[in-house]
Amino acid sequence: MSRIDQLFKKKSNRILNVYCTAGYPELNSTLEVIKALQNNGTDLIELGMPYSDPLADGPVIQASSTKALQNGMTISKLFEQLKDLRKEIQLPVVLMGYLNPLLQFGFEKFCSKAAEVGLDGLIIPDVPIYEYENEYSEIVKKYGLDFIFLVTPETSEERIKRLDSLSSGFLYAVSSSSITGSDKDFSAVENYLQKLKKMNLKNPVLVGFGIKDRATFATACKYANGAIIGSAYIRALDGGNDVEQKTREFLEAILE
Repeated sequence: MSRIDQLFKKKSNRILNVYCTAGYPELNSTLEVIKALQNNGTDLIELGMPYSDPLADGPVIQASSTKALQNGMTISKLFEQLKDLRKEIQLPVVLMGYLNPLLQFGFEKFCSKAAEVGLDGLIIPDVPIYEYENEYSEIVKKYGLDFIFLVTPETSEERIKRLDSLSSGFLYAVSSSSITGSDKDFSAVENYLQKLKKMNLKNPVLVGFGIKDRATFATACKYANGAIIGSAYIRALDGGNDVEQKTREFLEAILE
């Protein structure tokens, strides 16, 4: 059983998944941030690989990616930073990124290195279903990684069921068709989340985009197994050098 499956077996609701950008705020901050998240109540960590042309990321995460790239972060550097990950980190960690840098690195080589350092899964929003099924799924499975697809309020029920069947670990429910970090009337998302809940999907569902405080986290958890917070946490890390304190204060405000 994977670490992600173990998590959802142990704790089926109010799962908090926090996104952080590798190499932000400083090049060597990656493990420090992951440790701070583990120490202060996070259940699962989504580690973003900075990319110059992200499709779904809003200005806050884009800015963190730009800073991380300026800091010198690369995929090779990331794997070097994570080589001793499992000596201290027990939480599941999934990598989020885009396909082009992975292809440049070598997709199978990437999956092999991810498994070697103890990572648990991949979120790659720009991988089409057909290519995943015919080119990538066997490689992902070969290295024991979970693969998480995204669904949106505009995704048809038929497609949701197909993406759910192809996913493992959990299904990422994008709260609306917008970029990360954008303000939205979260109450308008409730019908969509209720629909997903009634579909009896194979995978647990985590909600992302627009989750930023205790109220939106609580609302998401009413209809899903938990939620993903990204931009709000990146914003909390900005302009400070005490990662542990900033992380503790941020998570206490979400989880109290």
